Amino acid sequence: MKKFSLLLVAVLISGMMYGQFHIGPQIGYTASKLSYNGSDITNDLKSNMLIGVFARIGKKIYLQPEINYMTQGSVFKFPSLSNTSVVEQDVSLKSIQVPLSLGWRFLNLKIVKFRIFGGATANFVVDKTIDTKNGDPKDYLLPDDFDDIQWQYQLGLGVDIAMFAIDIKYYGGINDLFNGTVQYDNVTHSVTGAANAFEVTVGWKIF
Repeated sequence: MKKFSLLLVAVLISGMMYGQFHIGPQIGYTASKLSYNGSDITNDLKSNMLIGVFARIGKKIYLQPEINYMTQGSVFKFPSLSNTSVVEQDVSLKSIQVPLSLGWRFLNLKIVKFRIFGGATANFVVDKTIDTKNGDPKDYLLPDDFDDIQWQYQLGLGVDIAMFAIDIKYYGGINDLFNGTVQYDNVTHSVTGAANAFEVTVGWKIF
């Protein structure tokens, strides 16, 4: 986290000295899902809000670092013995999200400008909560099964309308976020997976 902070500070200072620079707050909606290596486990999306700040350095070609506070996760449904009930685990991971994007403004219609971008993201997990229903929590995923950091790639499309910036992004997991074992039908199963997410943000360029 310290190295990321130093990198962001260096990027911001360079942008202020040598190029067009914008900064402002943003809010957004995120729908996340923890992918996994199992065919008999169902997995639902988890929707949440995010809040953060973004900066943009450059004009036609630009860099955009961000810092966001968000919650990601998913709802797992595991088969149970004799199919008498379904065990559910609602996983919530509160995270500091630090994306860094390289973008290209490919269409300028004066008030409205269109962009495409891609980059890398680090998610620093600061709180892990798992709510287990209809089962013994120790037989399923535990907070210690989840890493404290997840790396993701991102791709997106953006539009600027006056001082507002709207970004639509897809995040894909690069490394495994969790690695654990679960027990059902008297069998121990290994479960690993990464976090994927769809995100929409609206930012206000106050500077």
